[in-house]
Amino acid sequence: MSDAAQPTAADVRAAAEAVKAALDRHLEAVERRGGESRVPAGAGGAGERDASSAEQYAAELDSAVYAAFDALAAAGETYDELLYEAYDEVTPFEIPSSESLPAYTGPDVPTALSVLIRRDYVISEPHRLQAQAERITELDPDSAEDERYEGAAPSNSVHAALGVLFGEFEPDEIATRHKEFGLEEGDSTLWVTAVDEAAEPGEWLSAPFEQADPQRVVCRFDVSAVFDEDEEDLVLEARSEEADEDGDDDEDGDEDGYDDADGYDEDGDGAGSGVSAARRT
Repeated sequence: MSDAAQPTAADVRAAAEAVKAALDRHLEAVERRGGESRVPAGAGGAGERDASSAEQYAAELDSAVYAAFDALAAAGETYDELLYEAYDEVTPFEIPSSESLPAYTGPDVPTALSVLIRRDYVISEPHRLQAQAERITELDPDSAEDERYEGAAPSNSVHAALGVLFGEFEPDEIATRHKEFGLEEGDSTLWVTAVDEAAEPGEWLSAPFEQADPQRVVCRFDVSAVFDEDEEDLVLEARSEEADEDGDDDEDGDEDGYDDADGYDEDGDGAGSGVSAARRT
């Protein structure tokens, strides 16, 4: 892009102000929808607030949130583009595209939901895992009583140690404390799906993920190091272009044209996994 076509500092500042205003409007819409009363003031007494008026008002609140979300996404995208063009910098935000989810075929107003979660781990330190499981069994011997691992102690069986660990702690606590248990996080995903009606107790336990339908996903949240890599690629590309324009090399002779000390974590150890979110709008 030529210098004449580049956005000015005022253009970037105006785009930033537009993002702030869009954030305020989005929060206001969310707060209105999240209020205790779903029926507008002045709509009459409790006897006059029939189901149809309540549903209509709820739909209006939902539409306002969706519209505010779209406006915020558009403002953020504009700001991101101008920021990059003017300063070769990027934001840490990713706006999910409408193509990230297949066409939705579920009900317009879901009455029941199913939340599907997958978390992957690498057993990076088996000895730590087994030591933690052994401590649990010392405090609660019954925690090691699993007929599948009869005769196997957590101290010498990874299978038995995993059974003790996941039997003792909730999955969210394991995710928070995974390093203590000798685990390394991999990718994870959470799907919120709409279902026609709530399942009967025990109905799906024999095949819990058999009916997972991507076309009924209301929203999903993915965590993966691949999103960090995408962001790092953008940063590297921007800095490489800047170095090419300046024609200068770092004093320490780095081939990539920038100093590692300015914030880029070359081995990726200093940054957590990136998050991508997709939701129906």
